[in-house]
Amino acid sequence: MSTAPPSIHSFGPPRTAALAAAVCLLVAGCSALGGDGDGPAAGSADGAGRDQMKIVMVTHGGEGDAFWDRVRKGAEAAAAKDGVDLTYAGDADASDQADLVRDAVRDKADGIAVTLAKPQAMKAPVAEAAAARIPVVGLNSGMDAWRSAGLLGYFGQDESVAGRAVGDKLNDLDAKHALCVIHERGNVALEARCAGVKKTFGGETTMLYVEGTDMKAVGAAVTARLRQDTSIDEVVMNGAAFALTAVESVAEAGSGAEVATFDLDNDLVAAVKRGDVQFAVDQQPYLQGYLAVDALWLYRTNGNVSGGGEAPVLTGPAFVTRTNADAVAEFAAGGTR
Repeated sequence: MSTAPPSIHSFGPPRTAALAAAVCLLVAGCSALGGDGDGPAAGSADGAGRDQMKIVMVTHGGEGDAFWDRVRKGAEAAAAKDGVDLTYAGDADASDQADLVRDAVRDKADGIAVTLAKPQAMKAPVAEAAAARIPVVGLNSGMDAWRSAGLLGYFGQDESVAGRAVGDKLNDLDAKHALCVIHERGNVALEARCAGVKKTFGGETTMLYVEGTDMKAVGAAVTARLRQDTSIDEVVMNGAAFALTAVESVAEAGSGAEVATFDLDNDLVAAVKRGDVQFAVDQQPYLQGYLAVDALWLYRTNGNVSGGGEAPVLTGPAFVTRTNADAVAEFAAGGTR
């Protein structure tokens, strides 16, 4: 997952016009839905005689972040296929994200997809959706919280597993001291990643907390730590843009450290191909968005529950290295990887 500076959007009655201009994705088509929001819809999926299904996706991503653009593209593709009216909204501030979910409940959405980067903040609005009998699925963040929150399903990467896989890979690369940089304090996904690295990595793991909304400050903090501790030979970042900034920090510090990262985009894949970034972990955000929307449509039209409501649907981790970057580059350039 990734974050960017807060971008506040909402879609309650007083703010409908603003949302429509900023973040509403309307995809024309036909589909079946339960008019009372009571569960799977009866009847055929062609939606004859029924209103268009309304699905709302609310993430903790800020506007203009390439990672969340990929999530949104996947959601839009599923909405186009399924013929649903999709609204996408994102806010990096947990309380504002919670308000967006409450707006979706008030607007009587037929389904809600939500990220649980800060599960406690989302507990009450998700409960309100449940009380309104609106199915909710999780994506991207909240692997350890989605079931207890009462969500219908979850689509994403087990961040602890991904972190442990990175730790194992660093062992294979004979690294000795990893600096794991967390750019949003309290984000459970980022914390789980770095904790996973520390669990399996045989060398030393140091955590560095930075303010992710200020990229210059991120770069300065990484540079300063590398200058302070010359034993660091691996910098592990938690987003493509942060990794590219870390590459600059390594150069500025005169360090010989390698850079690795979670998540990727077109520029990051190019950096892997050049050898500037050692490897990236791909959690497939496009797939997360696609599956979350499609799961809600399938539930409302056919009663399907992905993973049976008991197990998450994993979208990662997959490693992108210099040896396989060419196979990913075409899709990254198209904004879907």
